[in-house]
Amino acid sequence: MADATRDVVELQIPAKAEWVAVARLAVAAVANRLDFSVEDIEDIRLALAEACTSVIRHAGEGDPIRIRCEAGPDELSVTVGGGSSVRLQGDVRSEDGLGLIIIQSLMDTIEYRAEPSGIVLQMAKRVEKR
Repeated sequence: MADATRDVVELQIPAKAEWVAVARLAVAAVANRLDFSVEDIEDIRLALAEACTSVIRHAGEGDPIRIRCEAGPDELSVTVGGGSSVRLQGDVRSEDGLGLIIIQSLMDTIEYRAEPSGIVLQMAKRVEKR
């Protein structure tokens, strides 16, 4: 949840692969405002791309991808949501298994769930003290 010490940036893009690069650039710009290493920023960009790919896989015609970044003093939290609840049949984790494994390896925390409005993936990365 946002508070006075966290800055929030929200973005909505079409659920199409050609728009993922825009989201990657925006999230990298937010991450760059914190004291992340170049490698950490690249990890965040890749994790975001995997999350967007998961949403695209479950998206229906016209479904957007919603991205919310919360930048705190020493952590970046990114929430990616979208897709269609109609298309969420069965266990979404089994369909998105490799992508989730990649995201887990790149981020410090990850939560993935199906909601009536679609899938939601929350992930966070802490700034390592140097």
